[in-house]
Amino acid sequence: MSPHETALGPVARAGAGTAPRPSVSFEFSPPKTPEAEASLWEAIRRLEPLNPSFVSVTYGAGGSTRDRTHRTVVRMLKETNLKPAAHLTCVEASKAEVDEVVQAYWDAGIRHIVALRGDPPGNIGGVYTPRADGYLNATELTAGIKAVAPFEVSVSLYPQIHPESPSIDHDIDVLKAKIDAGATRAITQFFYDIDAYLFFMDKLRKAGVTIPVSPGIMPVSNYKGLKKMAGPVGITLPSWLANLFEGLDKDPETRKLIACSVATEMCVRLAEEGYSDFHFYTLNRADLVYAICRVLGVRENGPEPVEAAA
Repeated sequence: MSPHETALGPVARAGAGTAPRPSVSFEFSPPKTPEAEASLWEAIRRLEPLNPSFVSVTYGAGGSTRDRTHRTVVRMLKETNLKPAAHLTCVEASKAEVDEVVQAYWDAGIRHIVALRGDPPGNIGGVYTPRADGYLNATELTAGIKAVAPFEVSVSLYPQIHPESPSIDHDIDVLKAKIDAGATRAITQFFYDIDAYLFFMDKLRKAGVTIPVSPGIMPVSNYKGLKKMAGPVGITLPSWLANLFEGLDKDPETRKLIACSVATEMCVRLAEEGYSDFHFYTLNRADLVYAICRVLGVRENGPEPVEAAA
């Protein structure tokens, strides 16, 4: 391995130029307990001054967090300067029920929805069976949202192939259908294989897809937990990542440093390849994400250029 090589591949040399100014967005989850709510809002207050382009709030399987998601995004809208986006799925709900939720968001002042098909309750990655009176998939959901009101609609994207998809080409066709239905942005599932992501994005752009695509970055210091999350959604974790965390089960501080280093290096390399719009899965914690943003040049008074790493 050369002095300019790492586990993720070559890092830019000093003087190689300046990457585009970064833009960041953050994902949060609605809290289940008063203690979790306090922790969530501590993270929100820490990250709010970084001026993210938007923040999103997840929606539990089968709409299990419907009310909590609504309360969280409305509170964000009222008490912060953030631009909240509400996740919405079509699992276990009729079109009328979903449309009612959409209208309630519009009436509350929310103007951005992340449209997702969703997973069966209690069975992430399981077989999805649409309701006869419901939206069939995220494409239909996107069209339904746009029929209610002129929302900005973001949709999900799997850079390593959706677990139910036969091919990358099929995934690209599905994304095109979502765009035709009104989607204006795609947010990818988290990933760790940079080369695979670049290959996917090259095919995507050659296929004529021009909407913004935000790479999903998951800075996780608990490898066992990460593996548990990745399996059901078909995310491949490279062996070098497992090796970095090996033997550190009782060393959380070192795991944090590694997690921060891995995610930062991913962002730097993506920036060097021309990608500058990062979506961070925060897991309702601010420490790692805040540190990564600082390294990328994102400051409380606005973003600064990403300097090439030595």
